[in-house]
Amino acid sequence: MKKFLCSAVAVAAVCATANAEGYQINSLSAKQIGMGHTGVALKLGAESMFFNPAGMGFMDKTLDLSGSLTGIMPTATATVNGKDYKTDNGVSTPIGVHAAFSIYDNLKAGISFYTPYGSSINWTENWPGAVLNQNVDLKVFTIQPTVAWAITPKLSVGAGAMISWGSVDLNKGLVTAETTDRTIQAMTQLGMLPAGTPGFGNTTPASVNLNGKSEMTVGFNVGAMYDITDRLTVGASFRSRMPMKVKAGDATVKYANTLSQNLLGESLDLLNEANFKAEMPCPWVLGLGVSYKPIDRLTLAFDARLTGWHTYRQLDIEFLSEQLTDYNQHIEKKYKNSWCYSLGAQFAVTDRFDVRAGLMVDTSPVNKNYYNPETPGMTKVEPTVGLSFRPIPRLSVDLGFMYVAGTGIDNASCQYPDLLGGQMIKKLTAAGVPQQQIEALGFSTSGTFTADYKLHAFIPSLGISYSF
Repeated sequence: MKKFLCSAVAVAAVCATANAEGYQINSLSAKQIGMGHTGVALKLGAESMFFNPAGMGFMDKTLDLSGSLTGIMPTATATVNGKDYKTDNGVSTPIGVHAAFSIYDNLKAGISFYTPYGSSINWTENWPGAVLNQNVDLKVFTIQPTVAWAITPKLSVGAGAMISWGSVDLNKGLVTAETTDRTIQAMTQLGMLPAGTPGFGNTTPASVNLNGKSEMTVGFNVGAMYDITDRLTVGASFRSRMPMKVKAGDATVKYANTLSQNLLGESLDLLNEANFKAEMPCPWVLGLGVSYKPIDRLTLAFDARLTGWHTYRQLDIEFLSEQLTDYNQHIEKKYKNSWCYSLGAQFAVTDRFDVRAGLMVDTSPVNKNYYNPETPGMTKVEPTVGLSFRPIPRLSVDLGFMYVAGTGIDNASCQYPDLLGGQMIKKLTAAGVPQQQIEALGFSTSGTFTADYKLHAFIPSLGISYSF
């Protein structure tokens, strides 16, 4: 039963890192959300520090300040055996705050604070996939000091240091109700439990909360931008991979009732004394972009971003207690690199009023045969709209809205170790129960959860910027 420990903690770390297109946040600017979150080849002043630091080098202001607050309201649906189960999510609120200033006409500096990665989803305690995930809340924060240099009037380069830290808070089931009910049935037949002992039905017998904070890590964000003509600009940026390391995560067990605690507590209570360490990759991102102004009032932009999730081939978990080293885990994930394509347009209706529209297509890196529903992975199509109003020339109020439409994924499966089932096979065999009877009880050493998934989300955003 000690193996419950390694299984629970391993899944916690999986949930902390999984799912590029769901875990990576592409909604950090109210203004740029309206343009499909483009920005690699756009001169955005202080906000360029995130999209492409080189863009800040073209800033023509002494000081540029901007901030955005976004609300992400997702709903995921899993269809299991013809029945739909929906998430009960709150509102996630990624933010981006940026300040840039001129040192010289061709040299700029600034600092940004933003949330580049995060995930929050609640499948509830007793849905059929609880053994994989009940709910998770993951946050990564970054402070980025940045410098940009316009080498010539047409060419700029920029670089920033990404100083990042984060946290994860996860709840998941430790055992399935189905296997626990089989265990009750077998123990009743062996006289180890009284006749009439109730089963758990659809209730998860025992769950674990896993909480960990990563130590601070440092990466870099670099870029270059070049004006081919007065109307055509190209840009490239690169954000480095950052290993987010949890050195000592904590675990706490929760039981559904007294019966589950009596059945499982002797072994599962070990979780309350366990710590684990794991490394969670925040992948590298390569951005390529082009922008074009066919007329003075109209700006068009296209970005292609490649996220390096290929490095996330497996997850390694190590336990801090020497007595648990035999239970270290090496879990295959087999992710692949994924592309995100963004197209956007901005039109200046008047000198004080701009409108925007865009489209983003975010492809999934997830292997459907290693699919965990901590953040449902699938290709997403995301139309966007936005506007800006300047009540005074130096102040801009920005509104953006994105709708996320997941393309869906069918027959996505994830195998998990049924450790209680494996233990019961050994116990019943040792008790002399015939193999045929053991097989009839349905015990197994592993299980597979399969479901069809859908996802949609509403993402409004409000931003304010001021410059002089």
